[in-house]
Amino acid sequence: MRTTPSLIASTVLVAALGAHPVHASAPRAGSTVPATSPGQALTISVPALVLFGARVPGTVFNGNMGTVTVVDARPGNRNWTATVASTNFTTGSGTGPQTISRNNVSYWSGPTTAQTGGGTRLPGQLTAAQQVSLSVSRTAFRASKPQGTSTTSWRPTLVITIPSSAVTGSYTGVITHSVA
Repeated sequence: MRTTPSLIASTVLVAALGAHPVHASAPRAGSTVPATSPGQALTISVPALVLFGARVPGTVFNGNMGTVTVVDARPGNRNWTATVASTNFTTGSGTGPQTISRNNVSYWSGPTTAQTGGGTRLPGQLTAAQQVSLSVSRTAFRASKPQGTSTTSWRPTLVITIPSSAVTGSYTGVITHSVA
């Protein structure tokens, strides 16, 4: 049986110059998306909306996205990899100073915050010193499990650099986690 990746997104909203908050949301709030056939599910769930509030242009800030959880109910010994990607953050028409490039968005997964079942869990970036730019898709977490169902949760942090040229507005971007 071929495994299909499971995708789910969080919308992140950040505001420059105290105008409006920045947040993230998911297309299916609080939902999970199965990656395999029913009864053999590999799912991921993410926060639907993340609000980071007003920030000043030319600054860097850290914001916790909330909990991401992978449930692996597939039979037998299995491995999975969760990846993360970002869009640009935009306001208005999204041109020039109305864009915070995804090159200015970094991510670190942090450690496992909760788990059930056996197996090995490996964070993509255990500490803030290991944060990676989301200019391209990155590994967020990996795991292997023996027979039975296992769950793995973590609370990733986004680090966003707001360009000094950013205009006042509510900037919205989408952070997408997938698992396969």
